[in-house]
This record gives sequence, structure tokens and C-alpha cells, in this order.
Amino acid sequence: MQRTTKQRSAIRKATEESGRPLLPQEILALAQKTVPQLNLATVYRNLNVMVEEGEVTPVHLPEQPTRFEKSGQHHHHFLCRKCERVFDIHQCSEDISRLVPTGFEVDDHNVILYGSCPSCKTGS
Repeated sequence: MQRTTKQRSAIRKATEESGRPLLPQEILALAQKTVPQLNLATVYRNLNVMVEEGEVTPVHLPEQPTRFEKSGQHHHHFLCRKCERVFDIHQCSEDISRLVPTGFEVDDHNVILYGSCPSCKTGS
């Protein structure tokens, strides 16, 4: 485990307080409020270490850049097609096993919903 630096603390705070998966550039903008001299290379280095340590989780969505969020419980994501922000969905259908073909066994799943977030929906 590496020592905690001001930069790491600012990155941690950004991922914890955002409430949604963030792009590294979004993390940088939030963390620079605390550490103005922070740069994108430092954000990436710290995110790599934080992923290795299980503190943050990369969020991979099809045809989207990787985002990062605080590690936690299983959940799904909603991608706004207009602003391209990603939001957490903290509910999971327990009936997902009904979708599985006979004879198959599911060991994991990931659901991504697409549409418009409230900000984009009212802004149209």
C-alpha cells in the first residue's frame, strides 16, 4: 500500500463525492479544486494504483472511454446519450435468470441502460 498524498486524497474525494463514474478528465477538474497544480498524468498514475488496491473500479462501457468509480457493491449503469455522463443504478433485477437459455449458467452480469438524464431531458 502506497502512502497517501494530497493528490491521492483529492482524487479519492472526487470519486467518493461524485456519486457516478467519472472520466479521468472529470476527476482532474474536481481534484484541482483542492490541488490546483494536479495534472492528468498524476491522475492516471494514481488511478492505476487505486485500481490495483481495489479502491476504485474501472467502468467499461461499449464504445466509451473508461471511467472510474469508488469500489463498492454490485450495480449497473445508465449512459445519457446526449451529455455522455454515466450514472449508477443501485437496483438489480433478481429475475435476470429468466433471460438465460436453458442449460446455461450465469456467473456474472452487467446491465447498461441508455437514454437521457433529467438535465438533458428538460434541456431539449
